[in-house]
Amino acid sequence: MGPHSSSGFYVSRAVALLLAGLGAALLLALAVLAALYGHCARVAPSELLDCGVPDAGHSQPGEQGESPPSSPTSEPAGAATPGKQRPSGPWDQLRLPSWLVPLHYELELWPRLRPEELSPPTLRFTGRVNITVRCTVATARLLLHSFLLDCDSAEVRGPLFSGTGNSTVERVPVDNVWFAVDMQYVVLELREVLQPGNLYELQLSFLGRVNRDTREGLFLNIYTDQGERRALLASQMEPTFARNVFPCFDEPALKATFNITIIHHPSYVALSNMPKLGQSEEEDADGNKWTVTTFYTTPHMPTYLAAFAVCDYDHVSRTERGKEIRIWARKDDIANGNADFALNITGPIFSFLEDLFNISYPLPKTDIIALPTFDNRAMENWGLLIFDESLLLLQPDDQLTEKKTLISQIVSHEIGHQWFGNLVTMSWWNNIWLNEGFASYFEFGVISYFNPKLPKNEIFFFNILHDVLREDHALVSRAVSMKVENFTEMNEINELFDLFTYNKGASMARMLSSFLNENLFISALKSYLETFSYSNAEQDDLWKHFQMAIDNQSKVVLPATIKSIMDSWTHQSGFPVITLNVSTGIMKQEPFYLGKVKNQTLLTHNDTWIVPILWMKNGATQSLVWLDKSSKLFPEMQVSDSNHDWVILNLNMTGYYRVNYDKLGWKKLNQQLEKDPKAIPVIHRLQLIDDAFSLSKNNYIEIETALDLTKYLAEEDEIIVWHAVLVNLLPRNFVSDVNNYDIYPLLKKYLLKRLNSIWNIYSTIIRENVAALQDDYLALLSLGKLFGTACLLGLEDCLQLSRELFRNWMHYPENEMPYPIQTEILCYGIALGSDKEWDFLLSIYNNNTVEEERIQLIFAMSCSKDPWILNRYMEYAITTSPFNFNGTNIIEVVAASEVGRYVAKDFLVNNWQAVSERYGTQSLVTLMYIIGRTVSTDLQIIELQQFFSPMLEEHQRLTVHAKLQTIKNENLKNKNRSARIAAWLRKNT
Repeated sequence: MGPHSSSGFYVSRAVALLLAGLGAALLLALAVLAALYGHCARVAPSELLDCGVPDAGHSQPGEQGESPPSSPTSEPAGAATPGKQRPSGPWDQLRLPSWLVPLHYELELWPRLRPEELSPPTLRFTGRVNITVRCTVATARLLLHSFLLDCDSAEVRGPLFSGTGNSTVERVPVDNVWFAVDMQYVVLELREVLQPGNLYELQLSFLGRVNRDTREGLFLNIYTDQGERRALLASQMEPTFARNVFPCFDEPALKATFNITIIHHPSYVALSNMPKLGQSEEEDADGNKWTVTTFYTTPHMPTYLAAFAVCDYDHVSRTERGKEIRIWARKDDIANGNADFALNITGPIFSFLEDLFNISYPLPKTDIIALPTFDNRAMENWGLLIFDESLLLLQPDDQLTEKKTLISQIVSHEIGHQWFGNLVTMSWWNNIWLNEGFASYFEFGVISYFNPKLPKNEIFFFNILHDVLREDHALVSRAVSMKVENFTEMNEINELFDLFTYNKGASMARMLSSFLNENLFISALKSYLETFSYSNAEQDDLWKHFQMAIDNQSKVVLPATIKSIMDSWTHQSGFPVITLNVSTGIMKQEPFYLGKVKNQTLLTHNDTWIVPILWMKNGATQSLVWLDKSSKLFPEMQVSDSNHDWVILNLNMTGYYRVNYDKLGWKKLNQQLEKDPKAIPVIHRLQLIDDAFSLSKNNYIEIETALDLTKYLAEEDEIIVWHAVLVNLLPRNFVSDVNNYDIYPLLKKYLLKRLNSIWNIYSTIIRENVAALQDDYLALLSLGKLFGTACLLGLEDCLQLSRELFRNWMHYPENEMPYPIQTEILCYGIALGSDKEWDFLLSIYNNNTVEEERIQLIFAMSCSKDPWILNRYMEYAITTSPFNFNGTNIIEVVAASEVGRYVAKDFLVNNWQAVSERYGTQSLVTLMYIIGRTVSTDLQIIELQQFFSPMLEEHQRLTVHAKLQTIKNENLKNKNRSARIAAWLRKNT
């Protein structure tokens, strides 16, 4: 999150004049109050703000007809009492006190966006919110969330009685309003005490600023459509940005209904969660006409699901089971049919999930809007889903990409949230995985239903499991479900949206489904969703409904309660390594550590997991067993050296753990791979490679054990398995790592001998009918790595194919290169070419406006092997050349390449000051790490520090040494590993 712009506490002009006319005694009293509580009006709420609020009348929504008030000053007019000196109280806590429960919001927003003035210096919005609340604890102090908003007026009315007009309800005098900025509260000090059981209405007017640089709260997108520059407004409230748009009770359990009104320019359309109720016209003080759009009342929902958009878009629509679905996008995109794919899949996905859970989608419509810029995200707001257009729109002729499956997955994920998150919401953010984990899990269920030929286990591994297993370990301070009391800072909530919430959460759901059965799993979820509809749930509530489903049948028997089993996974970090000794049948578990050490007692991780073990023997699925202690004997898993039996644990990789075997177990699996690899399913060939290389890297097994599993690869025709092998044997920085110079010729000979079969399959497809890959999702994802490796290893057919495809594109630029290998063709086209090819690519770059493609071209131009071309490239970057490379640091891009590392270092000798001016002094530190990525001795570190010393500031010199030492130690560790790999290759090549 970027730095927040300054904001303040606004007092209207009328009130300012009233205050100016008060006597000296009142001014003195206010000064005393300011000293006690904070700042007064027009002070930036970077401190605790305090201001008396006069008991003035408050206009109701729809009555405002004035221009926006002037901006408050950003600096205090007088001395300020630092916020840390305020008295301690509930405003110091992250959670709201339970004094008030919101029931209903009447919200009006008026953003001053005009088509003739798209980029004013500050784009503001005004608003009013009337919140009906129930008092639960007697209090004369009210807390609600408000951040970066200026308060115009604040009133409290009540108690409310049914059938009583608003004009007859008494006002509760508000003496003071102030901001507790650290926890983002606005505090109302009342003259009277609110009584428990009574209803009251909080009435607040406010002013805010539209965000330009971040997609938080209410934000602006500037874009081009139909050849014109245009703008739109949209909102992002999750997790805690509703308070940036209107004062509210911004916690997920505080659900309420909303009546939303948006005042906007007549040329725009306004969208919100619910269908439009009506429209009227309003005139401001300058005579400008504005449109007032009102919307139907929402269901009970949390503030983070409130959504708005104001745009000049077009849409396509269809009806699904009587409910309208509309996809909104730029008019050009709608006209070109780019929203049609998303429209056609959305309705069937809704219907599938409605039938699966036997719960109808409760809203009367669904709008989905494609934003030009939404930071590659999507948001599940009830009734108004918001997407980055790159994740929603598909050109009708764009068939040869993985994008169709990607869009299907993301649309499925967000629609899944309509049940997991919107209908049933976690009680607080510590259990956000109940939203994101299940939405992530069901996106794959949806994809499998509509595309039954897709290999669902391999796709789940590729998209979900692989990444999180690589990041998770016993000492990471992150469990899927966290304790609420562990949260003390606002930023800790935002940090929850990570791999552990999405990927590990989805893996928990998948594992749970695997050791039950699909019918029991869905039955428990139906019960959970029905019970907590329009309400909130804790993790224990979910376990309770699973336990109820289990108790109502006898087929599935578990070793412990669902809570005991699943808490062992969700309440502790990391995952276990399951080791099976096939000679004895003894299975044990231990925590997975990054870089296991022999003296394991130094590392404390006392808990064990209750582990479901689905397994196969000789290719036949066996009965589920449980490892519910540190070790256990399973005689049925024993094999002897004399027979041909083999055992694989973790069927379909549904368990969240890695598997290790004793030497005999690995030997048996290796023998089977060499004898008949197809007897082992693809997902398990993938698993064996991934587990073995991870375990060897972290000292659980020898590297030679992992390498032995690659001997059979000449018979491997599944590209996803090859991808796993190549990612492990040839990491991204393989060639530029000096430790690998000895390995390269050995690995080249070893792999090329085995690559021929898989290469011939896919090179033929590329040459003859690349469109045949359009439905092969895993091939589309993996082909780039195979192609790039073949060229890296010097396979002449790959190099020749790269030349052909690049030169054909040069002569006929309208003929696009095969998308899955576009990056590799561009790179090798430049690497194998001259300045002619390089200049051609630069001209393509200068005429391209698609940012993703421009970045791809920037990196491709760094693939040149000619030092003078790379030198010229860096000269272009730091001079006022006609070439604009945006914010991409070209020097870093060049330095990251094999030849460029040396060229960039020489370039810095005479140009470091220009580089510093162009990219900032921190870029020199980054360049030092990039250029020094192969250091392995103290002498090399000293030389590098001496080289960079004149370029760095004093504080930077002090910090780089420790980082370089870390790089050195890592390289030394890898050097030993590389030596062992080289020795194995000499023996087996």
